[in-house]
Amino acid sequence: MRVVIAGGHGKIALRLESLLAAAGDTAVGIIRTAEQAGDLRERSAEPAVLDLETATLDEAVGVLSGADAAVFAAGAGPGSGLARKDTVDRAAAVLFAEAAEAAGVRRFVQVSSMGAGAPVDAEVEARVGEVFAAYLRAKAAAEDDLRSRDLDWTILRPGRLTDDPGTGLVHLADEVPRGDIPRDDVAEVLRLLVADTTTYGRALELTGGNTPVAEALERL
Repeated sequence: MRVVIAGGHGKIALRLESLLAAAGDTAVGIIRTAEQAGDLRERSAEPAVLDLETATLDEAVGVLSGADAAVFAAGAGPGSGLARKDTVDRAAAVLFAEAAEAAGVRRFVQVSSMGAGAPVDAEVEARVGEVFAAYLRAKAAAEDDLRSRDLDWTILRPGRLTDDPGTGLVHLADEVPRGDIPRDDVAEVLRLLVADTTTYGRALELTGGNTPVAEALERL
């Protein structure tokens, strides 16, 4: 498979690229600057320089053309302000999904966030802070847009991400209790999801658990 990944230099994406290459697939990572290309090549991934905050639809279609699947794993990241929660976590996701439609790339997996499926009202904002509330609203808006598209989509909502070594054991379902999840395990779930045909049209929550990843997918 040829898999195009938005946010190709992110912590999850770099792990996913290594996993795809090890499985014999081709990973194409979309990166903001050419300086990041070496890190992708070290993982046997193809770099594609494109800033999804400023790219045109045609430019995004050009990168996606010929792909078998698309994964949106981009994010504004910690320390970014309110504006970039919208321009990356919402607008870039919308552009990427629109480009996948236009390029005929039906399989689309979107990395969202646990909490994006619930309303973010004033009480929630007071608890989590203005910036994180904006992040959740942006992720929710991106999810809503994706649901409206003619794509074979799956939304993945991981819990709190950690850099702990992966265990290969997860809790994956429509709803799971809040918890942590190593980025290693998120990447492995994504690797299997891109080729999966049983989770179309579903939003899945993911935390660490006690079920092997492949078995957790089978149970769905």
